[in-house]
Amino acid sequence: MNKIINLLKDKKSIPLDKFINISLYKKNYGYYMKKNPFGKNGDFITSPLISNLFGEMIAIWCVAFWEHLGKPKKILVLELGPGDGSLCKDLLKTFKLFKSFYDCVEINLLEISDKLKKIQNSKINSKKVKWIKKIENINYGPVIFIGNEFFDSLPIKQIYKKKNSLFEKCVKLSKDKKKIKFLYKKANKNLVKKAKSLNLFSSGNIIEYPAKSLEYLKIIAKIIKKFNGGLLAFDYGYTNNKNLDTLQSIKKHKRSNILKYSGNADITSHVNFKLYNKVLKKNNLSVEKIIPQSEFLQKMGIIERANLLSKKIPFKEKADMFYRLKRLLSYEEMGILFKVIFAKKKDIKFSLGF
Repeated sequence: MNKIINLLKDKKSIPLDKFINISLYKKNYGYYMKKNPFGKNGDFITSPLISNLFGEMIAIWCVAFWEHLGKPKKILVLELGPGDGSLCKDLLKTFKLFKSFYDCVEINLLEISDKLKKIQNSKINSKKVKWIKKIENINYGPVIFIGNEFFDSLPIKQIYKKKNSLFEKCVKLSKDKKKIKFLYKKANKNLVKKAKSLNLFSSGNIIEYPAKSLEYLKIIAKIIKKFNGGLLAFDYGYTNNKNLDTLQSIKKHKRSNILKYSGNADITSHVNFKLYNKVLKKNNLSVEKIIPQSEFLQKMGIIERANLLSKKIPFKEKADMFYRLKRLLSYEEMGILFKVIFAKKKDIKFSLGF
């Protein structure tokens, strides 16, 4: 907290997205740069940590997509923000069961945190895996981009609509220089123009503009168009037209104060999948569908796979496996809150799981 106060002392204010970026990604200070936030002892839990069947289904999907692309001699699977490495570990384990695919595949992990890279490295021992800090330099394909709770961790801007005026949410120090507080400054014309071009001013007073995510989507679209492949992304989000404040902070599996725990808690926002759909199409990709996570996993055969495994394991393990599966699939838990989007080149007719 003291570090961000020191950073703000020389500035009148900074935009919300810059504050989030500092809080999460600033070297030696940012939340993701200095700790392991995942799992029961961390601040939140992700699908790969709940059940390895999640990763298994994605791996099978990747193999099927590769087959549909004509079994190219090289295929790159690129995981965006690989967390603690659990998903990559499960992908590798399943890929090994498909020898012809395994011989062709290489895996890149996009990770800017050296702390998390060490944690991932301790789980993954494979010459197939390489860590990268940028995706712009990818020079071959096809590329399958996999993102699980990647986009919701990227900084967003917020615009507040009051009568006929638009204001950008910013962060500044209190008068006594001891606390951080929010304020609204008149939004600059360029930001308003960008938000309006995407029809974000439909209803409600808070407009969320995911600037960083949109940058990534444009780069990903460019790579897919050049080398072929697709984007398969899972995230907490919505598909209806709603302008709401979805910004939240999570600490020890509970909501926390965004300003109070800067650098020591996660900051996240819900993904506007309708906007992503629009941006991907604008960048000449085809979007198959946006569906609940539950629907995708069930279409991929996750229940049948669990039933098969249950015949070979003791009752206690079986009960645990189905309890975990319920967390992934139940509409009261992650089943409908998490959505899945699949984008690809326009001439690709692959729709497995959708």
